[in-house]
Amino acid sequence: MLTEVLTQLVVVVALALLISIPLFVGRERLLETKATWPTRIRVSGPAIVLLAIVLVINRVIRWRAAAISDEIGYHMTETFYRFEGEFVLVFQSIATDELTMYFSAIYIYGYTFMLVFPVIAYFVLSDTRIFRQLLTAYSLNYVIGLSLYLLVIAYGPRNVMPEVLEVTMLYDNSPEYQHLTREVNQNTNVFPSLHTSLAATVAMFAYTTRSSYPNWFPVAVVLAISVAISTMYLGIHWGVDVAAGLVLATTCVVLSDRLVGRWSLTELYESARHRLAERRRNGE
Repeated sequence: MLTEVLTQLVVVVALALLISIPLFVGRERLLETKATWPTRIRVSGPAIVLLAIVLVINRVIRWRAAAISDEIGYHMTETFYRFEGEFVLVFQSIATDELTMYFSAIYIYGYTFMLVFPVIAYFVLSDTRIFRQLLTAYSLNYVIGLSLYLLVIAYGPRNVMPEVLEVTMLYDNSPEYQHLTREVNQNTNVFPSLHTSLAATVAMFAYTTRSSYPNWFPVAVVLAISVAISTMYLGIHWGVDVAAGLVLATTCVVLSDRLVGRWSLTELYESARHRLAERRRNGE
């Protein structure tokens, strides 16, 4: 079943990319990238390697997150429930079969597309800074989010009040998706909502680059809002998780802007080489 769900995810996202790349990116940028992609890869190498390392660490630690959280984490489920009560049940009042189908698709397919498309769109921009900032912001989201998952032990609404959420719960309506989500997450990883933080990160970058991709900006905003609502509609996250996700997204976007370009590996290498040559001349 996992293979079937993964295949379906790849096919849907690939089709969405085939439509969105010509629509939002355009043929000219693709042709220009064909001749310059090695340089862009070299310039963006540190950000690419950083994200790859973070994703591997994230994958390894998430499997051990429950054991680590038991040692260092704080149980916050009751605190969250007392703080916001049954806020997520507001979405039960608007639930329909069509909305449940829409938000389930957004949570699985729309979210994945949101993360992949900007990587392609910003890579083909002549200035690689936005591309490097995006990868850095992704890395920061995972690093900070994973750290909070280890410190905060909390179950989501689907675990606390499943009997009243059964109308919209993702796993009741589309049980096949459990085979995918349990591969990348644990029940206690709810604070903050990384779906919300990463989707909001993409929307913020879409705002920043709206002069380059004016048609992508409103699409990204609609998708990001839909992703955030889907996490509560489907009973996966509390409202406080979504709020924390928005704060995390803002933090990561600001930090990525300040960090990218602050240091140049080429300059660091030349500086180290110069100091080494200076020591040799001085006989040290």
